Amino acid sequence: MPALTEWRVPPANQPRASDYGFDLDRALASVVGLHAIIPPDAFSAETLGTERAGNGVVIDDGLVLTIGYLITEAESVWLHLADGRVVEGHALGFDSVTGFGLVQALGELDVEPLPLGISAETRLGDRVVVGGAGGRTRSVASQIVAKQEFAGYWEYLLDEAIFTYPAHPNWGGTALLNERGELIGIGSLQLERERDGKAEHVNMIVPIDLLKPVLDDLRKFGRVNKPARPWLGLYSTEIDNRVVVIGISDNGPASRAELKTGDVILAVDGEKVTSQTGFYKKMWGLGAAGVDVPLTVHHEGVTFDVTVTSTDRFKLLKAPKLH
Repeated sequence: MPALTEWRVPPANQPRASDYGFDLDRALASVVGLHAIIPPDAFSAETLGTERAGNGVVIDDGLVLTIGYLITEAESVWLHLADGRVVEGHALGFDSVTGFGLVQALGELDVEPLPLGISAETRLGDRVVVGGAGGRTRSVASQIVAKQEFAGYWEYLLDEAIFTYPAHPNWGGTALLNERGELIGIGSLQLERERDGKAEHVNMIVPIDLLKPVLDDLRKFGRVNKPARPWLGLYSTEIDNRVVVIGISDNGPASRAELKTGDVILAVDGEKVTSQTGFYKKMWGLGAAGVDVPLTVHHEGVTFDVTVTSTDRFKLLKAPKLH
């Protein structure tokens, strides 16, 4: 396997071992590089690519926690260890609600798992480390700058995500470590925010507390063992208190219902919506995947009603190959 790209975090942003009350190098040794290959005909190949690279965190013997989009539909996964070894892995599970993904190593990792902390105990201003594979030179000394709701354009909602600054440049699957060296989140995105008239980048982190209720199911079944949320297959954004469709997933329910980019979603089941959060919550409140979702839509001067039959997004994904 080729080595993952050589790069370093700027020295000023790297964590210094002397600043922390735990063994920083030992903790960062639990973060591994992750490289996934996805078949070209996979549902997610067009949006997420057929080759994905990022990070993962060893949380149990041979068990690696990462962000799910790196391994969705992966036919092969490779784990790059600090000592130069590369171990094959199997994409074990993915939870579209939290965004977490799990990989089972198929060989001996010989890496000490990171203990899980309690993300709810974190406070604004807390000093944290956003750890990437490769130790201190690939990690960022950061702090928590926000804890707030996050609505993603791909039918995704976290009631309280963690945001850190400065941002890690290779954020996918990074380990968020608290001042005790415990894992309190997994890196998901890099976003831009404006502060004092300047744009700055922050990382959006999925809190580790969301893992605990779903971990057993992900290990046993590869997904959470309860009815799936309705999924429409549309990408949306919020503009001036309106939910605007910015993309349609091929072969998804919204595509079959002939919804179009530029449509404005005015109501769900007759109830007005003015935000992504409101849109998602009303849709998910109608029932499990498969439920009909009545929408009131505005497009180019015309307002109309359309009923979209939702589905379980997992039905469109390729199952990972068992080894």
